[in-house]
Amino acid sequence: MRPFLALFSLSLFSSSAIFADWEQFRGPNGLGVTDVSVPTTWSAEENMKWIAELPGNGSSSPIVSGDAVFVTSYTGEGDGIMRHLLRIDLASGETVWQKSVAVGFPEDPDKGYIGEHGWASNTPVTDGGVVYCFFGKAGVHAFDFDGNELWSAETGPQSSGKRWGSASSPILYRDLLIVPAGDEARAIIAFNKTTGEEVWRFESATTEETYGTPVIVNVNDSRTDLVFAGATRWSGLDPATGEEIWFANYNLPGNMSNTTFVSGDILTVSGGFPRTARVAVKTGGTGDITDQILYDTQKPTTYMTMPVEHEGILYWISDSGIAFAAEPGKAEELWQERVPDLAGAGGRGKPFYASPILAGGKIYAVSRANGTFVIEPSKSGLKVVAQNKIEGDDTIFNATAAVSDGNLLIRSQNRLYCIAE
Repeated sequence: MRPFLALFSLSLFSSSAIFADWEQFRGPNGLGVTDVSVPTTWSAEENMKWIAELPGNGSSSPIVSGDAVFVTSYTGEGDGIMRHLLRIDLASGETVWQKSVAVGFPEDPDKGYIGEHGWASNTPVTDGGVVYCFFGKAGVHAFDFDGNELWSAETGPQSSGKRWGSASSPILYRDLLIVPAGDEARAIIAFNKTTGEEVWRFESATTEETYGTPVIVNVNDSRTDLVFAGATRWSGLDPATGEEIWFANYNLPGNMSNTTFVSGDILTVSGGFPRTARVAVKTGGTGDITDQILYDTQKPTTYMTMPVEHEGILYWISDSGIAFAAEPGKAEELWQERVPDLAGAGGRGKPFYASPILAGGKIYAVSRANGTFVIEPSKSGLKVVAQNKIEGDDTIFNATAAVSDGNLLIRSQNRLYCIAE
C-alpha cells in the first residue's frame, strides 16, 4: 500500500440528507445519490487520501460501513481461482484483514467478456455488523466485521449459454439476504441472513444471462415489491415470500446487464441484446401488466449503465459514451451528446462499464480508460466540470464509485483509491 496524507482531516457538510454509509451496490436501494460533497478534481498527488493495492483483479464496487471499507477481488485461473474479501480502514487505507474463498465447482473459462470483468464482479452488501459476499459458483459467504466466517451456502454450479460468469449483486430486505443467482441456479434465492438457511426460491428461465441487481420498491404502506429486470421479462415479487405479484414482457431479449431504476412511482430499465431499448412502467400493478408499459424506445438507450436523478431529471452516461437527460416516464430525451476525450478507450467500443453516481449535486462518471468525468446536471446540455485521470494506473476501471463522509472511493482492476479534501 501507498498511503497519502489528506490535506485536511475533517470535512464539514450541512444537509438533512447526508448519510455516512454506502452499504450496497450504488448505495441505498441502488439510487447512487448522496448530498455529501467530494472533490471535483484529483490526481495521483492532488486530493489523494490513500491508495490500497488489492491482491488481484476485479470489477466489484467498494462498500462502506462506518470506518470499514469492503471490496472483493480474485486471483488464479481454472480450478485455482480464489475470491478474496478485504476489509480496509477508511481513514488510513490499511488492510485490516483479508479472507479467501475457493470455487468448489468448475469455473467459466477466461474468454469473451469474462476476460474484461473477471470473477469478482458481484458487489458485497452489509447490514453494519455482517458483510455478505456472493461469489458466483463459490456461493454466498457471511463474515462478521472481525473477519470470522459465520456461514456459507451454495447457489449452484450452472453457467449461462454465454459462459460470462456472474455479476449480479445481493441485497438485504429485513432478515433476508436476496441473491440473484441467474447464472448458477436460474433463480433468485432468499437466505435467512443470520443462519444462511434458504427461505424461498423464485425459479425462472428469464434470470439466465441477467447481470443486474434487484431493487426494493415501496408501493404503499401495505405493499413492498422486489423488482428484477430479466431477459424478456420484468418481475415484481413479494420480497418476504418470493411470490410473483406482477410481470411485464418486453422486447429486451437477452444479456440484461442493467438494474431497474426507481423514480417515485416510475420504474425504468435499459438494456437487452441484440435489441437494446429503454422501457418504463408504473408501480402498483398486479398480474400481467405488459400493456401498461409506458414506452419502448431504442434512442437514446444504454446496454449497461444506470441513471442518476437530480431535481426530477434522469441523467445517463451510456456504455457507448453518449450522455443524455430525460424525464422519468417519458421516452423523449431533453438532450444527448457524446462525452468528449474518449479516444483510445478500450473495451470493444464500450468506454463506460460503471454507472454514474451523484454526490453533492455533481455527477461522477468513471470511464474505463479515460478517467472520471465530473458533470454539472443541466436540462440544456452536457456540462463537463472536470476530467480526472490517475497517473500510473493503466488498468481498466469497471467499478461504480462509492461515497462516504466526504470520501470518494474509485476502484481500478487491482487498486482502490480514496479521494478527499
